[in-house]
Amino acid sequence: MINALSGFALLAVIVLVGWALRRWGDLPDDTEATLGRLAFLVLAPCLLFQGVLDADLSLLLSTPLLVSTLAAIVCFAVFAVIFHRRDPGTRIIGALAGGYTNANYIGLPIATYVLGDATLVVPIVFVQLVIITVAMALLEFGTRHHVSWRRVLLLPLRNPIVVAVTLGAVVAATGLTLPAVVLDPVTTIGQACVPVVLIAFGMSLSGRRVLAPGPERLPTIVAVLLKTLAMPVVAFLLAWAFGLSREAVYTVTVLAALPCAQNLFVYAQQAGAAVILIRDAIFLSTLACLPVMVVITLVLR
Repeated sequence: MINALSGFALLAVIVLVGWALRRWGDLPDDTEATLGRLAFLVLAPCLLFQGVLDADLSLLLSTPLLVSTLAAIVCFAVFAVIFHRRDPGTRIIGALAGGYTNANYIGLPIATYVLGDATLVVPIVFVQLVIITVAMALLEFGTRHHVSWRRVLLLPLRNPIVVAVTLGAVVAATGLTLPAVVLDPVTTIGQACVPVVLIAFGMSLSGRRVLAPGPERLPTIVAVLLKTLAMPVVAFLLAWAFGLSREAVYTVTVLAALPCAQNLFVYAQQAGAAVILIRDAIFLSTLACLPVMVVITLVLR
């Protein structure tokens, strides 16, 4: 437990540095977005590619991944049922906010420093690719009354993280040995991912006003409660019901407490649906995730 709490303390310090930089660093307004883009395009793909080379690909068919997937589906369904009278955009984006985890930007630091294995988020990345492809098709149909299947099917090719994970899995499965001149730069670049992501995260916490009065307030609150509280509880109960080991129960519960993914904001913007809801849900769930995970660690470890 001491190691896990030490990991949380390390994360908190780096996040605080990012918050202080945004507040007093006199940096350009787009610094946070630039760091996030850098992590998305280069740093996270390098980290995950290198990690997948040594990963156990059988995790893609494992019970912990099944538990994580079922917990997400439960939260999707609960939100959709509660707000079944709302417009399709609110139902779809809100449901995603309640169960679609930030496996890349926040999941990587948590898996690295708290759980001790960055590749634990790799199976979740694969599953969420399927989920977001289906959700984008439903979103296009619900908000535009037509589906651009070409655009939806090309989503994986436009995501460098998915491409990197896939390439890493192919290299690992074929047993290829990459020369040091190729692998060493990838490893070195990947090591910069976690601190850069956490600094950008800390910057995002400064100067935000959320939950303004309006029709988005209640769906936002419900989505955040589902993501930060209900999903970890459901994951814990499912893990216990499936008879997972104590360590596996702890892992899936912590990963279920990850905040909703930041790329959902981009999807909402593109569809012109529930933009305020997802913006506030991302912020609030991200703010709450570390305290929730600390409580999970104290209880389960």
